[in-house]
Amino acid sequence: MARIVARQGESAEAIGTWRWLATAADAVPTPADLPGDGDWQPALVPGTVAGTLRALGRLSDAAAEAVGGQDHWYLTRLDRALNGELRFEGLASWTEIWVDGALAAESRSMFQPLAVPVAAPVGAQIALCFRALAPKLAVAPRRSRWRPAMIQPNGLRWFRTTALGSVPGWCPPGLPTGPYRPVQRVETDRAAAVVAGIDLRTAYDGREGAVALTVRLGAQDGGGPSRAMMRCAAGEAALELTAPDTLSGTLRLPGIAPWFPHTHGQPALHALTLHLGDETVDLGRIGFRSLEVDRGADGEGFGLVINGVPVFCRGACWSSADVVTLAGGRQAYEPSLKIARDAGMNMIRVPGVMTYEDDTFFALCDELGIMVWQEMMLANFDYPQGDAAFRDAIRAEAETLLDRTQGSPSLVVLCGGSEVFQQAAMLGAPPEAWSGPVFDDILPEVVSRLRPDLAYVPNSPSGGALPFVADKGVTHYYGVGAYLRGLDDARRSHVRFAAESLAFANVPEEISLATGNPPALTHHPDWKRGVPRDLGASWDFEDVRDHYLGLLYGVDPARLRREDLERYLTLSRATSAEVMEETFAEWRRPGSPTSGALVWLLQDLAPGAGWGVISSDGEPKAAWHGLARAFRPVQVTMTDEGVNGLMLYLINERPVPLSAQLELTCWRDGQVAVVTASRAVAIEAHGSASLSAFDLLGRFFDISYAYRFGPPGHDATSAVLRDEAGTVLAEAFHFPLGRGHERHELGLQAALERDGEGWALAISCRRLAQSVHIVDADWRPEQSWFHLAPGMTKRVRLKPRGENPKWPNGEIRAANGTERVPYAPVDGGSA
Repeated sequence: MARIVARQGESAEAIGTWRWLATAADAVPTPADLPGDGDWQPALVPGTVAGTLRALGRLSDAAAEAVGGQDHWYLTRLDRALNGELRFEGLASWTEIWVDGALAAESRSMFQPLAVPVAAPVGAQIALCFRALAPKLAVAPRRSRWRPAMIQPNGLRWFRTTALGSVPGWCPPGLPTGPYRPVQRVETDRAAAVVAGIDLRTAYDGREGAVALTVRLGAQDGGGPSRAMMRCAAGEAALELTAPDTLSGTLRLPGIAPWFPHTHGQPALHALTLHLGDETVDLGRIGFRSLEVDRGADGEGFGLVINGVPVFCRGACWSSADVVTLAGGRQAYEPSLKIARDAGMNMIRVPGVMTYEDDTFFALCDELGIMVWQEMMLANFDYPQGDAAFRDAIRAEAETLLDRTQGSPSLVVLCGGSEVFQQAAMLGAPPEAWSGPVFDDILPEVVSRLRPDLAYVPNSPSGGALPFVADKGVTHYYGVGAYLRGLDDARRSHVRFAAESLAFANVPEEISLATGNPPALTHHPDWKRGVPRDLGASWDFEDVRDHYLGLLYGVDPARLRREDLERYLTLSRATSAEVMEETFAEWRRPGSPTSGALVWLLQDLAPGAGWGVISSDGEPKAAWHGLARAFRPVQVTMTDEGVNGLMLYLINERPVPLSAQLELTCWRDGQVAVVTASRAVAIEAHGSASLSAFDLLGRFFDISYAYRFGPPGHDATSAVLRDEAGTVLAEAFHFPLGRGHERHELGLQAALERDGEGWALAISCRRLAQSVHIVDADWRPEQSWFHLAPGMTKRVRLKPRGENPKWPNGEIRAANGTERVPYAPVDGGSA
């Protein structure tokens, strides 16, 4: 029970103004030996050396790569005396802490916070020395049963530091170094009662929530508090002395609103306070939920059931809010997490190649209703699990992580790490070598002891005869994607749960490329620098996207790129969106064995056509818009079942029943409705329904163009789901002849309208428009890259990208259209 909350009688605040100096490795043994006239620079704290270099305008690939070969000194002085502690939330990574010239402590892990007792006068010097890590990596024991090619060097497996900066091909170079989390001075009034630790457990059985709280008291004056209780929602419960300096109690809350992921209900949170005599301690907001793992009828699947409701988990894998500084806090996290929520994502995976995020990350996910799949920072390597010190370090790391997130309902999975089992299997190690005591014993024990309400997964991927097979356990699915399989492979592979999938080199929006970084010349070295690749392969992920561009649009990507670069970029953006939307339609259909899938990645680490569905400047890409449609809680999708025609699937993940109207239209030449049908449908809360198009039509029509009795009667089918008021809830499209690359006059129209204090576009067309997108320098559309059927008007709200934007002034385009439709306020008014 180590969880520390805001202590009574304490004040914590940032310490001093810091200076930074790089020196040769091991050239300066103590602060007394530092040069007084060196190139000292103002330092960003919290932050990294790379962050300081960026602020100074001196960050380059060469400078970033040099960081790991140098020692880095940070200096400050106390502006007043300190009698308490210095707290370091994160030091990357081999760090010496000097107080007034004396070595006070050392840190060997960037993942473990450290508290150093300090009694020092005003003016005392605080020095941090981050010793060069690169030389230590070079001399680390090299012998291992396998050596992954993705992360280099192999010696990194001995050190508790992030793999970021060590994965060439998709991550900017440079070993993260510096005080990347807050450094605080803590003053303590030892005469006051203090809370030394908290153990907090929540439970929910479908009818009532329960909070079990144990408080360990620290220094006491007068025998401890005369009265102790906790309060949450409308309830309170007394805490009793159950052991020396230990108070315990349980509060039961019948009828308490449970926490749900936002796609399935409300992410309800409740304030919890601890009252010790006249003192009040804020324990933050907590949530109540139950969690079960659904293994399927064969016992070999993986799915989550929250509060008795099966949840299809969808979202993306987190990289970093800022890979240069490793920034934390609400300001860093909130933009990306809100964009993830707005896309209908209900899960974020923090992979083992990244780093742990701070408490604010989990608090935001609690608020937004986003589940967190959290991995230990273990990836790919043959880790030294036989080394007692290594095992102890991992145990402490897991305890710290789970202890500080005990009240967080959004944390639902703890996973042992990323691709350790997969690398072992792929590089020929026998099954008995894939796992080990860390994954089999230590981590399950910590989860059971500190967060028994979590699902534990030993590794991602894992399960089945090989760790990465798709039809057992958890997989990393790239059949559609890197392995260039047809779109039907998403069904044929019988995916159970994909912890990562669908990685493409997603082209940023035009507004992102307008900066010229990188230049929109796809074979320019600076462009290719931003395209992810496996250094051991003869292809990159742009080649993967090009394969599907040709498959969907029937055009030679290389020739198109050479002859019409702008159209190549347009179809490239549309390709990512279309493939992702169609694949998730398959996975989410009723009867699918898939219980969840996460896209690799959420946000780019650097400018360019990276894996992220959000570009490095924070702009959602076309792929994001495709996912936003694929992830709608109320959804209609269609799949091509060959001679069985089209199947329509209706999904209602909301906690209330749905009454709606389903409309189906088949279009010839994109403008003539040759077949129409409609039906009233009712779907129960958290329910779904399947309907054959043949059943809906009530007669034969070769809707999937499978029978081919003559020329095709149509080239597109649209399905619309409307609520009882006529509002469109969801749409789906099917192209029996393929999407094609021909362009037509579509009759696109756009009317700019006031929307409260903002703006919206009313968009319509005379001929079916594919991948309609909105280009505006100052305003971001809430929806883009959508298909639009004739006779429909789609109203798209616009959001300002910055403060005091100009009035909207942009264009509407479509991938199959010849026109560009400008829009601007009719009266030329301002925003």
